[in-house]
Amino acid sequence: MRLSSILMGLLSLLAWCGLTLVCSAVAFWGARTIQIENGVDGIPLPNLMSIANRPTATVSPLIFPTISSESTPLSADATPVPDLASATVTLAPSDTLNATAEDVNVLVRGALSRVGPQKITVLLLGIDQRSAVESSETEFFRTDTMMLVQIDPIRRTAGMLSLPRDLYVEIPGFKKGRINTANYLGDSNRLPIGGTGLAMETIKANFGMDVDYYVLVNFDVFTTVVDTLLPNGVEICVQESIYDDHYPDEGYGTIVVSFDPGCQALNSERLLQYARTRATQGSDFDRARRQQEVITAVQDQLVSAGGLATLVARAPVLWAEVSQNLRTDLTFEEALDLALIVSTIERDAITTSVVGPAYVTFETNEAGEQVLAPIPSEITRLIQETFNPTPDLSVDEMRTMMQAENAQVVVLNDTTTAGLANTVADWLRAQGVTVSLVSNTAAPSNGLTVLRNVNGKTWTTRYIASRLGLPTERVTASTGEGVSGDVVLIVGADIQTYLAQAGNG
Repeated sequence: MRLSSILMGLLSLLAWCGLTLVCSAVAFWGARTIQIENGVDGIPLPNLMSIANRPTATVSPLIFPTISSESTPLSADATPVPDLASATVTLAPSDTLNATAEDVNVLVRGALSRVGPQKITVLLLGIDQRSAVESSETEFFRTDTMMLVQIDPIRRTAGMLSLPRDLYVEIPGFKKGRINTANYLGDSNRLPIGGTGLAMETIKANFGMDVDYYVLVNFDVFTTVVDTLLPNGVEICVQESIYDDHYPDEGYGTIVVSFDPGCQALNSERLLQYARTRATQGSDFDRARRQQEVITAVQDQLVSAGGLATLVARAPVLWAEVSQNLRTDLTFEEALDLALIVSTIERDAITTSVVGPAYVTFETNEAGEQVLAPIPSEITRLIQETFNPTPDLSVDEMRTMMQAENAQVVVLNDTTTAGLANTVADWLRAQGVTVSLVSNTAAPSNGLTVLRNVNGKTWTTRYIASRLGLPTERVTASTGEGVSGDVVLIVGADIQTYLAQAGNG
């Protein structure tokens, strides 16, 4: 393992926020520049090709530069022009880091000793700052993307939780509002803690989570990183037709964007459009999942041999370009320590989740706006599962949990196919589910199958969804469609596909 893996660790750390933190993938280069300018010794930077054949060397501890409060971006001012680095990057594109696997282990141990055993939580924020609009025209910004990332240095695990921007929450010191307005309110009212500080306090007030650090970027970071590291684009397998005739352009107008189903290479602009559009049935929930899909696709391509070589070769240029569009209260030393730890986390030790339809109710606020009201008990459980996951339960274990709830399940036929609800009910009974009512919807739509958790019967809902293989966007917390029951399965025209896939196991 070469020290270039640390760069990939940085990239992995930042990729979890939908590339809102990708720019920190080259934070080490910025730190090294400061070392050079301040005359601080560090690890030598030989030619990349010299690493493979050199003997194992004894490495001195990595010396970090002293970062003064002036150089650490803790300002509570507004967020229009984030700026992290004033140093000029002077590293040659062919340079890389001279270290063996043992060297890396020494560095990781050092990072663990500095970070300590406690979990680290980072709030990742993406603002809708548009390159075609002068910053003076729009001084304060709502957050278009909000994600929580938690790293457990001891267990070598991590979790990422995506928060929908329409989540209607308590904002400390202000009236209730969408969670994406916290940054705007903090900046526009010149709070000492700033917009990012208010966003962190909002997370704590509503979800009981202390946030240690924040990172805020605009979307220029996304396109810059992809253009620089993956100039040939990123392959994405689009699952459904997407047509958005109100996608925001670089100013404050709109353009039409569309995607056909199938695997295709998307350039940076198209990739950003794919990650940001809400023009699907699942709206913000679908967007959060596509962002995680993009994260995975970019990460997979970058860890390939070609992607890693490109990262190493272009890191200095990339750092110079993206550092003007990033703001954080992490120092370079802290960012590098976290990256060292992240570089040791296996892919299957990372849990990703989205606050989706099963964790909110769709409501209208006093201003007549459509918002998402959180269900506290369900979100608390989701947070626990994301940041303190337990081993996956077997089918038998999940069935036992389901049966303990003694839930009443209702099956409603929402198709014009007679007897379909009875077929589904018989299949459910064969899986150990108690079906209390089989009926029809008032006006069959021949739509998609949906599972609704009416009375908080979480295990019953999860068991049925798991056995059918229903995607998470089809599982909601909702009303009972006018019938008495704890869980309601609305049978759609696609149910036969799910039954065929599930079989009788």
